[in-house]
Amino acid sequence: MTKFVFLFLLAVPGIQVSFAQESQPTPKQPSALAGTDSPEALREHVPVLPAVRAKYWNIDPALGYGMKDFGNGVYALSDNGWQSAFLVTDAGVIVFDAPASYGKHIPDAIAKVTNKPIKMLVYSHVHKDHIGGSMAFKNIPGVQIIALDSVSDFLKEMKDPNRLIPTVTFNSAKTIKLGGKTVELTRHNYHSNEGDLFIYVPEAKFLMAVDSVTSGYVPFQDFDLSTNLHEYLKMFDEILAYKFDNFIGGHLTDTGTRKDVEITKEYTNDVYNTVKRIHNGLDQGAVVAQAAKTVGPDNEFLLFKQVLDRVANDSVKEIEPRWINRLAGVDVWLPSHVRTALIYVRWDDKE
Repeated sequence: MTKFVFLFLLAVPGIQVSFAQESQPTPKQPSALAGTDSPEALREHVPVLPAVRAKYWNIDPALGYGMKDFGNGVYALSDNGWQSAFLVTDAGVIVFDAPASYGKHIPDAIAKVTNKPIKMLVYSHVHKDHIGGSMAFKNIPGVQIIALDSVSDFLKEMKDPNRLIPTVTFNSAKTIKLGGKTVELTRHNYHSNEGDLFIYVPEAKFLMAVDSVTSGYVPFQDFDLSTNLHEYLKMFDEILAYKFDNFIGGHLTDTGTRKDVEITKEYTNDVYNTVKRIHNGLDQGAVVAQAAKTVGPDNEFLLFKQVLDRVANDSVKEIEPRWINRLAGVDVWLPSHVRTALIYVRWDDKE
């Protein structure tokens, strides 16, 4: 994600999107500029919701990040674009992710609250925006870099100097005990090909599941670039099974609570169920027959695309008014969410 000026890229022609600007959304006819980055098209988008804007962190420009104390040794860091955390124990500090944007400042941030040495850096997953600042830990004596074995294998292949190679790896689960604190790491597969970690500190009732839920916002494009929507749909209940008070999803302007997870689950299930209902209820033969009157029967790719476009278009028009005033970024990413759900419903869903 860039430094979050959301530019709407309408990836597939044929999806018509209404953009609401009032308290009760009023659909608009799409213009010829829809889906471009022109000033006119950008002005069609709904501003960030005031309730979300009010939760922006106060970032000191001289530092480039802000810090919050969650208690029981847990501290969260953010630059209003990315989020990470660290845990202070009696025997040292465990760091969770080192974003490329402010990772170089993390050792200094830790030094502001403790003189304990940094003992470990845990990678949530492989993506460089979350661990591309790990070079700041290269010269820390004895620091362990902990990650899934599949993450380590990928990083060895990439040879990226900004992402340190893990020194401790595991396959599915690992429990860390240090200085009277416990960290539970468990593998999930909702987002990146190489696997994702849930990071849980039970003493602090703190959970970190990066690129899953973004407080106040809809998920990022394609349901947070999920490579496995089947697992993504189960992810919310897996998160809610933990006893946590504070939650970090890795991005944007505020940390979250159980309520944020529940709302994002509701939104995601609404998209999935709406797409499935519209897809399964559509007379696809009639759509194809109508299009064939114009283009003939030979271009089967184009004819089938009319079916997908019809489902996507109808789904967006139905879902958007329900969510445009509840979560930020609905008009930005909803079409991509619909397309992701449609692909799953069409080819993978067995219900």
